[in-house]
Order: sequence, then C-alpha cells, then structure tokens
Amino acid sequence: MKADGITYLTDVALITCIVPVGRADTVIQAAQGMGAPGAIVYHAHGIGPRERLGLLSIAIDAEKEVVSLLVATDYQHAVLEAIYHAANLNVPGAGMVYATPVEKVATYIPRDMLEQGSVS
Repeated sequence: MKADGITYLTDVALITCIVPVGRADTVIQAAQGMGAPGAIVYHAHGIGPRERLGLLSIAIDAEKEVVSLLVATDYQHAVLEAIYHAANLNVPGAGMVYATPVEKVATYIPRDMLEQGSVS
C-alpha cells in the first residue's frame, strides 16, 4: 500500500526471542536460514524464579539478549519454530520466543521493486 509517498508493508509479524547472553547469534542464524533479512539485538536484564538465591530470596539480575526481527506473516510460524529448535528453548531457563502481529510498517523500498509489484 502506498499513501502520501510512504510505502506501508502489511501482513508483517514481529518475532522476539529472549535468550541468555551469547546465544543471539544462534537465533539470528536460524532466522536468516529461513529467509529473514535482518535482526536487531539488544541487551536486557531479566529477573525470574531461577535467579532467586540465598535465605532472603533476593533476586539478582540476569543478563539477557533480546533479538527482534520482522517477517512476513506467511513465514512467521516456520521462522519461530526454527528459532525455537536452534536455541534449544525446550530446556528450562533457555529463554522464550513469541510473535506479535504488526499493523503496518513504513520503510524505504526501491522504486524498481514497487514497479515489479513484488511488494504490496
């Protein structure tokens, strides 16, 4: 869809994966293997039941990496499954992955791609 010179992409999902520090590269490689073009990685601190230590149950911060990537809705399940298996998220404390629907994305798309009709 194009309005006022802005190209909007629809039918997009945001996949977010939270893993321990040092495991983001595995997530990105799995996503790119399924055709996802790129990702954003940032660091975060998480607190969960596994981080409670000592007699006072004082919570300590656990370093995490958060990987966010946009994918076409048609491929979100395949990309999510690839990430889940590659990051071994079936193990307690290994992290989590989730998908969020995105209403629309505004980005630059080269004119020749628009004229070919490969992007709507």
